Amino acid sequence: MKKFLPWIIAVVVIFGMYSYVKGINNTAVTLDQSVQEAWGNVNTSYQRRNDLIGNLVKTVKGAADFEKSTLEAVINARSKATSVTIDPTNISPEQLAQFNQAQSGVSSALSRLLVTVERYPDLKANQNFLKLQDELASTENQILTARTRFNEAVKPYNNHIKIFPNNLFAGMFGFKEKVYFEAVAGAEKPVDVEFDFGNDKEETK
Repeated sequence: MKKFLPWIIAVVVIFGMYSYVKGINNTAVTLDQSVQEAWGNVNTSYQRRNDLIGNLVKTVKGAADFEKSTLEAVINARSKATSVTIDPTNISPEQLAQFNQAQSGVSSALSRLLVTVERYPDLKANQNFLKLQDELASTENQILTARTRFNEAVKPYNNHIKIFPNNLFAGMFGFKEKVYFEAVAGAEKPVDVEFDFGNDKEETK
């Protein structure tokens, strides 16, 4: 029996190491999937905003003499934002910065358009436009929530692969630290334009 003891110990140690490393890998995979799901929700929220903007543009186009440059700015910003795609399994700080900048451009152009609408009484009274405006404000809140939940998903993933001794194996399995979603200054504020129909004054928040 004694002559087999070293082999038994070796087998137990090897099995223990295998189980430990396997646990590191499987947990990282699970957390990585959560990050990808959270990023998918971010994209879904932005896609909903893009769809609403498309409907908004169609509605605004019906207004006589509406500022062409303002409308084109929204269309171009939306087009630029939709052209920026990111692989959630390999997000770099540069990619995320580009994504943020493009989405911030949409928010700025959209805000200018909504302010410009103040000069068009027919649009201010258009029920379809008012409904779209409310839906856009709601979507901005959904975007903020999705971004926050993405960061919440990234944190445990990064913690898992960076702590010792997990960090010794994470790189071997191809797991890399993920960047957090940082909003561009002012982008965290949803588009919120209120109109005073009685006094014909404009208030932008």
